[in-house]
Amino acid sequence: MKVLYPGSFDPITYGHIDLIRRAVRLFDKVVVAVAVNIGKTPWFSLEERLDMVKQALTDMKGVEVVSFSGLVVDYARRNNIDALLRGLRMVSDFDYEFQMAIANRGFAPDIETLFLMPSEDYFYISSRLIKEVLTSGGSVSDFVPDFVEKAMKRKLEQNK
Repeated sequence: MKVLYPGSFDPITYGHIDLIRRAVRLFDKVVVAVAVNIGKTPWFSLEERLDMVKQALTDMKGVEVVSFSGLVVDYARRNNIDALLRGLRMVSDFDYEFQMAIANRGFAPDIETLFLMPSEDYFYISSRLIKEVLTSGGSVSDFVPDFVEKAMKRKLEQNK
């Protein structure tokens, strides 16, 4: 059975990595899909995000990293993927994720949406929070791999 874990991964965090590690134990294949999201203005280009995700997951077997645009259920259907994986950190995530799951079920009733919670160590981490911490001069080394923190610092310097 294959599961699709879609997201912008701008940047990938230890919370994302934790969910992917959990999914690898449950599924034959985990497809991590980096979204071309026209609704967001990412810090990193699609290619940069793909590279960071691949680098963060090099030690995991059964993981494929791809990019996609359009409806996630269309990508899943075209690629014979059985389920979508979504992470839930806080109650506020549930409202949005529940709405998306119901919409996706309307488009593709044959594709299930599954929710996993990250480890308590990563429960509060979000890409937005990490960007705010770094922009304010704080360290993000507890939230992202070293190479991601370095890439974020380079990006911050370029945008000054």
